[in-house]
Amino acid sequence: MSSNHDEPLFLRDDPDELPGEQLEGVWKILIVDDDQEIHAVTKMALSDVIIANRKLEFLHAYNGMEAIDSLTDNDDIAMVLLDVVMETDDAGLNVAKAIREELGNEEVRIVLRTGQPGYAPEESVVKSYDINDYKTKTELTRSRLLTTVFSAVRSYQQLRTISENRRGLRKIIHSASNLMEKHSIVNFSEGVVTQLASLLGLRAEGIVGARAPNKDNDIVVLGAAGHFADSINKTLRSLESDRIEEGVRRCLAEQRHIELEGATVFFIDGQEHQAAAYIETEDSIENYDHELLEVFLANIAVGFENANLFEELRAAAYRDPLTGIPNRAEFTRKLQQLSKRPSKSQVAAIVDIDHFSDVNDGLGQDVGNALLRSVALRLTEQLGVQIFVSRIAADVFGLIGPDNLVSPGNLNELFKLPFRAGEHYIPLSITSGFTSGENTEQVNGKGLLKQAYIALKNAKKNSFERFNYYRPYMEEETQHRLHMVRRLRADFAARKLEVWYQPQVDINTGCIIGVEALLRWPQADGSYISPAEFIPLAEYSGLIVDIGAWVIEEACQQIRRFEERGLQNFRIAVNVSVPQFRMRDFPELIEQQLKNHQVRAERLELEITESIVMEDPDFVADILYRLKRQGIQVAIDDFGVGFSSLSYLQKLPLDRLKIDKTFVHNSNQESGRIIIETIVDMAHRLGLGVVAEGIEDEHQLAYFKKLKCAEGQGYYFARPMPAADLSKLLAGEVSGCVSLTPEGS
Repeated sequence: MSSNHDEPLFLRDDPDELPGEQLEGVWKILIVDDDQEIHAVTKMALSDVIIANRKLEFLHAYNGMEAIDSLTDNDDIAMVLLDVVMETDDAGLNVAKAIREELGNEEVRIVLRTGQPGYAPEESVVKSYDINDYKTKTELTRSRLLTTVFSAVRSYQQLRTISENRRGLRKIIHSASNLMEKHSIVNFSEGVVTQLASLLGLRAEGIVGARAPNKDNDIVVLGAAGHFADSINKTLRSLESDRIEEGVRRCLAEQRHIELEGATVFFIDGQEHQAAAYIETEDSIENYDHELLEVFLANIAVGFENANLFEELRAAAYRDPLTGIPNRAEFTRKLQQLSKRPSKSQVAAIVDIDHFSDVNDGLGQDVGNALLRSVALRLTEQLGVQIFVSRIAADVFGLIGPDNLVSPGNLNELFKLPFRAGEHYIPLSITSGFTSGENTEQVNGKGLLKQAYIALKNAKKNSFERFNYYRPYMEEETQHRLHMVRRLRADFAARKLEVWYQPQVDINTGCIIGVEALLRWPQADGSYISPAEFIPLAEYSGLIVDIGAWVIEEACQQIRRFEERGLQNFRIAVNVSVPQFRMRDFPELIEQQLKNHQVRAERLELEITESIVMEDPDFVADILYRLKRQGIQVAIDDFGVGFSSLSYLQKLPLDRLKIDKTFVHNSNQESGRIIIETIVDMAHRLGLGVVAEGIEDEHQLAYFKKLKCAEGQGYYFARPMPAADLSKLLAGEVSGCVSLTPEGS
């Protein structure tokens, strides 16, 4: 130990390194020893040492517990000079173990010291606890201590850098993952500010700006955080800061990071889109880890492209391409939000333009499209930002907003003036269905949409005012109707429906001259559902076409049975529904049934209503003439209740009129007799037969005999009956005439 470098630790030398002019922080050294003198001489020996432009700061612990407490409170200790033997022979080793295993501190460097020569930890302990060095106190001269400290601190610095880079990369991955979940460009851009500030260890104060599409030299704030939060979707000029606007514009123009006083503007370079992130920071960009920053910004650039792509996809998924307003999917999403936050003051409405197809048919689809755009524009401009407006079907719009604005009166007012479509000014009327935001119990967004549609359908069907508000009974009626339709379809498939027959009688002779086929729907308990209830259901569901074809087939089979019994002049009248009659090949289907059962056409009579005649007179005339050429007879059922024009009686090939039973029941009144006598006289003059339907007593019979009305039908003669009962009745046939004894006589 003759050299200065080999002098004992307690001998003071001049400092090996002089402090630099500008020091940046300190390196914390923890001295752990139960000897107070060791603390003093160690501190004295290292007090003026500078490593990597930082001074040393000393922390002191005198036993293992104090050492652990100090390490727990300070996570930036670079080095521990640790005495092995203190309160116990292995106290220092226990501290080393706790540092690595309990505290999980892998960065701090540990140098073991002992005052007992010959005592050394096992090699496995040095490896397991990552011990930097092991020295006896007598051999640790100042020179060797300096070398040990330099080595340990630089090792700590390198490990710290690696760990910070690892944490930075982990933060980048985490941030990128979070950002990728934010599909809207606004949420993504707001996340960029937050995550970038987090990476730099700053508060999230800043904006992300980009050039607005289709606008010259205008920059829009896509996302913002901190005191800039209210600037989202506004122009950069709205911030009223020339410094920020100039910095962002320079960043986008020069495509590089820009440093400003108190802020940095980071350039985000995507393949098709560029943006600038303005972050408030007093530090120079040079003080940040450039590699980590560039990796993060590269991730942001990819995410920015993805967010723009998601925005385009979202526009395609939730935006109506024709009008530019939200579509049905977005309307349903808004209803879903309303269902989660019920509000009596909020109303959803469905607005259906009446007879819009006439515009497309008469003026062309281009005019129709222009008209829809005009409607969307008026709704969005006149109703204001409080109202969510969407197009949810071809000519149907959906609205959500306060009940004082989304109201029948307000909407009808909007449609008072014509709408411009190109050169045309077209007046429109609407039908609307409304549901309140309070109707959300156990109902989601689709449920609210269904409620509004139920109200709309009810308004079209029953409301003179052309609007209606949803009420629970409407849905109950709808569910009942659907339930009945399912049952009717199932029972028809199972052949449970029955055809009954009501005799038609020659009033003068009392002989049965034919029957009317009537549909019956029996139930398991022996009851029957009224035709007045299930026939409209069959028409509503479209099942009436199949049922009608089956009834005609059953009638043809019954006619065949009549002929086999020698009843050559019996006819069967069958009611024809509107959907059946609309089938252009209806006459051919009838002809095929007659051929299949070898039945003469004049034995079958088809009864149609005035509503069928008036719907499309020319089409009806064509069908009827084709039927008449086959020899089939045609009657107008319920004559007089349709209030239609009588001119068709001259144009159509008809055989007889059936006076509706409501007139027959009023035959005891002067007004009723006037109508009946007018119908009978007109029919006689036109050469048409007359059937009085619904005769129930002898006075009515006598009245129609006096009028020379040839035929009658009603409970006075016989009620409708199953085919088996009709066969029994006809078994009393005498000389080709089956007479009926009036019921009750």
